Amino acid sequence: MNSVQIRSAERALSVGTWLIVCGAMLFSILTVTPLMRAHTPVEWRWTAPILPLVVDAAVVIVVRLDSVLARLGGHGGRWPVVLRWMTGGMTLALNVGDSALRKDLVGVAVHAVAPLLLIVTAETGLAYRAGITNALTALQDRERADQAAREKAAAERADAAVKREREAREFEARMAREQRDHEASLVREQAEREERVRREERERAEAAERAERETRERREREREQQRVERERLEREAAARAAQERRDREERTRREQREQAERAERERAALLAAGPAEEQQGKEQALKTVAAAFAAGLSVRAAAELCGWSTGWVTGRYQDLRDAADSARALEGVA
Repeated sequence: MNSVQIRSAERALSVGTWLIVCGAMLFSILTVTPLMRAHTPVEWRWTAPILPLVVDAAVVIVVRLDSVLARLGGHGGRWPVVLRWMTGGMTLALNVGDSALRKDLVGVAVHAVAPLLLIVTAETGLAYRAGITNALTALQDRERADQAAREKAAAERADAAVKREREAREFEARMAREQRDHEASLVREQAEREERVRREERERAEAAERAERETRERREREREQQRVERERLEREAAARAAQERRDREERTRREQREQAERAERERAALLAAGPAEEQQGKEQALKTVAAAFAAGLSVRAAAELCGWSTGWVTGRYQDLRDAADSARALEGVA
């Protein structure tokens, strides 16, 4: 993302923030003015819009100065934070005050939307602007670094051109000297070239053979290392799988014991409560009947514990017997 895109995003953030601020200010003035008129003496009711205007002006100051500080990469300390949250809290309290006094919860919720949105937008906009400033600073640093690199490269190219020109002059002088000695050294140079070619051919052949041997040995070592590593990984995977299986089995047994203990304590508590003084709720009565059924109590005893009729308890006992029979049948099939 380039600087133009970043600045476009910053403009969008600024426009959106000011739209929210202006909308919240207008909504706040229209909402708070009736509240102030209702709590102001008759001769001073014309001053009702002043307080929401003052509070909203403080909000505008906070949003504007925070945006400037964030753009410059500065921080105003704790007092701007106090002012931002104080004005936000005042705006929220004034907007929901009329509905709160009338105990209108829906009105409180509706009138809290604009000030809450304004508070969150102010905090979020500050964070976004700080992030955009940091991004622009980093981008400018990169552009300056690129410009310095380009200037350095241009200087190096100029130095290289001067160096090539100097080397060209030196080469021409050297060629002139070598031309004078060329006829005398032609035979010697030819012999040296032939010997050098033969020596290079031998060196290339030896290097190729040595490289092939090293490649073969390296491949063998790699295959051996891969085999050892594969065996080690397989052993570790098997050990981990066995340990995980043991851990799962241990957790399952522990959870089953805990569930059985909780169920036993619950049944004991239900049975220990004694005959019900009044009819229990249906859910509580079902738990009591289940506990009595598990303890082997009679239908009459269960009816006394839950306070329901013996006919209803008899029906629940039959349901529990059917469920137990179905469970046993499933276990037999398994």
